[in-house]
Amino acid sequence: MVPILASFSLLLISALFIVADCGSIGVNYGRIANNLPSATKVVELLKSHGLNRVKVYDTDPAVLHALSGSGIKVTVDLPNEQLFAAAKSTSFANSWVQRNVAAYYPHTEIEAIAVGNEVFVDPHNTTKFLVPAMKNIHQALVKSNLHSDIKISSPIALSALQNSYPSSAGSFRPELIEPVFKPMLNFLRQTGSFLMVNAYPFFAYESNTDVISLDYALFRENPGVVDAGNGLRYFSLFDAQIDAVFAAMSALKYDDIRLVVTETGWPSKGDENEIGASVENAAAYNGNLVRRILTGGGTPLRPKADLTVYLFALFNENNKVGPTSERNYGLFYPTEEKVYDIPFTVEGLKNYHDRRSPVAGNQPVNGGKGGVSKSTTGNTWCVANGEAGKEKLQAALDFACGEGGADCHPIQPGATCYDPNTLEAHASFAFNSYYQKNGRHMGTCYFGGAAYVVTQPPKYGDCEFPTGY
Repeated sequence: MVPILASFSLLLISALFIVADCGSIGVNYGRIANNLPSATKVVELLKSHGLNRVKVYDTDPAVLHALSGSGIKVTVDLPNEQLFAAAKSTSFANSWVQRNVAAYYPHTEIEAIAVGNEVFVDPHNTTKFLVPAMKNIHQALVKSNLHSDIKISSPIALSALQNSYPSSAGSFRPELIEPVFKPMLNFLRQTGSFLMVNAYPFFAYESNTDVISLDYALFRENPGVVDAGNGLRYFSLFDAQIDAVFAAMSALKYDDIRLVVTETGWPSKGDENEIGASVENAAAYNGNLVRRILTGGGTPLRPKADLTVYLFALFNENNKVGPTSERNYGLFYPTEEKVYDIPFTVEGLKNYHDRRSPVAGNQPVNGGKGGVSKSTTGNTWCVANGEAGKEKLQAALDFACGEGGADCHPIQPGATCYDPNTLEAHASFAFNSYYQKNGRHMGTCYFGGAAYVVTQPPKYGDCEFPTGY
């Protein structure tokens, strides 16, 4: 393919008022908080800002009643905890659809059901129930004659990819292809549905501030990055991530399936090590994303794939656990005030400007020319999951030191990292070597669940874990 070399700014300006065949913006309405306005007030808030699509994480009657007659299209969720029941019992699936969907439709415009959420990273190991649950819920829709109007899918995290860089090399994790992805994509094709994807450029930027330009992550003007595999030029990390998913589907011969981005966002506040979390960056990411989606055009790999994108999230949610960023993804405070001012409609875009501060800091530490900073700020390492079991750790260690190409010389007898001579310590060193050599890209610290990413330097005796090659 020929690289896309047209001026980034010119494309945005010329496309600004082309409304036909462009994408759609929705918002995730999470409620892990004890200070949120009533569902009725929330519906009025959505309408007042021109938001006509919402995704919820359950089927709360108060929320679905409040949305009745609003004209807002709704995606509801069957929680991960109910996947087993939905997979094993058609009567459960039938009653769930009757109680949570048919009872409200069509006054509440339910357009999709998310069966589970990021199931592959759920520690309760519900992956094998996913596709059977999707099929049973679909059959329940057929019984109610709702299958033509309501689509079924399941949001995947980008960690479901084995490779995501470059985009052209996008591929799903091998152990998920036969048992899950092939039957799921086949189901989506047969039912005319789409793949739901949760994509967060913030995580990739936060872990790789020394090699990813902030302008590239925030949809700001930048020289772009050429994908050596297909010759296409990318002007945003978001587009590159989405095209990696398209490439992964294409590798399995599912080029015809659409994609909906069910979650994406940027935190307005974070902990000290959460590099890039700020009000200014959150406003730039979400505001420029809205402009990017509503002015039409797909991705470099799929130029005609106009995307529906759900921003995460409607409110800051004070009861969420984890780092500070988890409680600060909201577009609005619980008082209904905006956290920052961005538009959600084409009309609002007419007066929108990305207000960047004059302070420096929009470039990677080393100009983005490669290499990984030795500073611990923003660095990440890959370590072994001791609970994975000796068999899984040993198999993953053998792969990393063998065809994986990790540098395992330091863990040989007598070498600098041989002590402590434990499987977990040796596997951690090898996993981290593989992770760093592969540019710390999403999916390179997984090893079938035998590894995970940490943000503090690992401590195994006197061994120093590298942060770059």
